[in-house]
Amino acid sequence: MAITANDLRKGMVIIYEGELCQVVDIEFVRPGNWRAMAQAKLKNLKTGSTFMQRYQTTEKVDEASVETKLMQYLYASDNFLHFMDTNTYEQMEMELDLLGDQTKFLKEQMEIYVKLHDGRAIGAELPPSVELEVIEAPPNVKGNSASSSTKPVVCMGGHVVNVPMFIEAGEMIRVDTRTGDYLERVKK
Repeated sequence: MAITANDLRKGMVIIYEGELCQVVDIEFVRPGNWRAMAQAKLKNLKTGSTFMQRYQTTEKVDEASVETKLMQYLYASDNFLHFMDTNTYEQMEMELDLLGDQTKFLKEQMEIYVKLHDGRAIGAELPPSVELEVIEAPPNVKGNSASSSTKPVVCMGGHVVNVPMFIEAGEMIRVDTRTGDYLERVKK
């Protein structure tokens, strides 16, 4: 389906030179007496490479037909992530590289929306935040809780995040999946 470059949004999947590309970032520029442009950072979903592409805002762009399905994450093996359709129990695999750094937020049995193009998984939408267990944390020094200092901890899945000094190993914390930042401690 053809849309104008003015309608491009972050996360959309388009067809550029016959390849599926995801819009990683988009900026609309109106330089002085020139016409407005859309400066898009695109990620080729086949090769994983990112590049910049400039469009006139009235230029036509082909949007890929993408289906979104709620699926359950099962496990990772070799270079693939395995998912199961919660309605039909069909299993599907996705290349590990398609999610990049977001794989550290995946937990077994987690339900996420998987993006499909022609029956093939091309990406996923994680929830805005996830609960992760802190598996490694430096010891807390008494009296540090009054200041706003932080310390780095390692969470399940390998994610390293700065947290307040009172967080200890074994505790559950909520982490923003878009930025990777600490949000809050999860009470049991």
